[in-house]
Amino acid sequence: MNELVDWINGYIWSPALIYLCLGVGLYFSLRGRFLQVRHAKEMVLLMFQGKGSNEGVSSFQALTMSLAGRVGTGNIAGVATAITFGGPGAVFWMWLVAFLGASSAFVESTLAQIYKEDNDGQYRGGPAYYIEKGLGMKWYAWTFAVATILACGLLLPGVQANSIASGLENAFGIVPSVTAGILAIMLGFIIFGGVKRIATFAEIVVPFMALGYILVACVIIALNISELPAAFMLIIKSAFGMEAGFGAILGMAIQWGVKRGVYSNEAGQGTGPHPSAAAEVSHPAKQGLVQAFSVYVDTLFVCSATAFMLILTGMYNVKGADGSLLVNGLPGIDAGPAYTQNAIESVMPGFGSIFVAIALFFFAFTTIVAYYYIAETNIAYINRKIHRPWMMFALKIAIMAAVVYGCVKTAAVAWGLGDIGVGLMAWLNIAAIILLQKPAFAALRDYEAQKKAGLDPVFDPTKLGIKGADFWIGYGKKRAAKQAGSTVVRPVEESSGR
Repeated sequence: MNELVDWINGYIWSPALIYLCLGVGLYFSLRGRFLQVRHAKEMVLLMFQGKGSNEGVSSFQALTMSLAGRVGTGNIAGVATAITFGGPGAVFWMWLVAFLGASSAFVESTLAQIYKEDNDGQYRGGPAYYIEKGLGMKWYAWTFAVATILACGLLLPGVQANSIASGLENAFGIVPSVTAGILAIMLGFIIFGGVKRIATFAEIVVPFMALGYILVACVIIALNISELPAAFMLIIKSAFGMEAGFGAILGMAIQWGVKRGVYSNEAGQGTGPHPSAAAEVSHPAKQGLVQAFSVYVDTLFVCSATAFMLILTGMYNVKGADGSLLVNGLPGIDAGPAYTQNAIESVMPGFGSIFVAIALFFFAFTTIVAYYYIAETNIAYINRKIHRPWMMFALKIAIMAAVVYGCVKTAAVAWGLGDIGVGLMAWLNIAAIILLQKPAFAALRDYEAQKKAGLDPVFDPTKLGIKGADFWIGYGKKRAAKQAGSTVVRPVEESSGR
């Protein structure tokens, strides 16, 4: 199984995808005049503006749903894996992917808002929707939808579940089979409650867990503050092969940094647009900017916290190109949550293993919930014309089974399957947003022009020549009617007698 998974990943994660992720992020950054820098303040302000409705969630809820998918085991175990196979320099490439990827996140999330739909009283959208409506390629949209259902419903949940099981076993001695049962029951309670319960759960848990984790990291960094400049320079030098001993794995630093960066922050992968479409906003660019900021939170804050904890305490290993150990900070321990547990334990004895296990539980569990929502949205897309209620039920059972399977399988297989899922979605989505970039940047220019005029931006796709944004045409009519003080009354036939 391991050999088959590695063979498939060899093709999916070829150098072409690495260069594509970096190249597209750079191109979008240049075209948007580095919007991720110019609008940094606006991103923060927009997070707390806007309220939810019966059909949609608030911008903050959409952000936390997105962060639930972004902030997961990749921020703890993924960083450890990147350093093990790419050296400390892999962290720099994760930073670069996050900075450039923020522009990709803006494009895909803005497109999700432009082409969203009101589906059975809920806002739905994502790559499948904007591929069909924006490109007119239904077969391509279905391909993405099926790939995403497989990735988020079957392949990716196992990675998160495996890390939870590993962390709880290290900290409390809980056997993976018991963890599998607990996770399945908790997951069932959340996902059978619908999107509103998912949004409420994410809104409460995600900020709490992220801030708590960063706070502990700050304490460790403060206790090792004198070593911080050296740790930072080690990352920079290793990223370009200038550090003694790491020159031979420069290519691995780039590959693993980009791979784990894309896995962690998901910019361009196509997962973020799904919760973005659920937000109740007056202009698509608003949620696009909010989601661009979520990439910063994930990688520049949470992943960096993990990286500095590992490097400052020396609790990590680095393997050379031939498999030999260049750094042996944790003899006999495989890359994973145990690295972070040992890093915190070395500074706070008796606290590290327990804290990481709990943090990892919340990080990974919220990610599994987010994966379910993403897969559910793509089933909703497939079911738009023909209602197939059994598919939603089958998805719930399948993701619960995937969680159980991931808990009891080896980490190598779980991560390999997860990489396949991420890679497939990234290939399909990046190609789509390259072809659909024009409407996204037209929306950005329109938003900036209205802000400059002192207005609260309102989106009108007709004015911008954007076709297929049917939701916004209806939204504009409702808004105009409301402002005129009129109400929309459903016509009643005289023969009905009512």
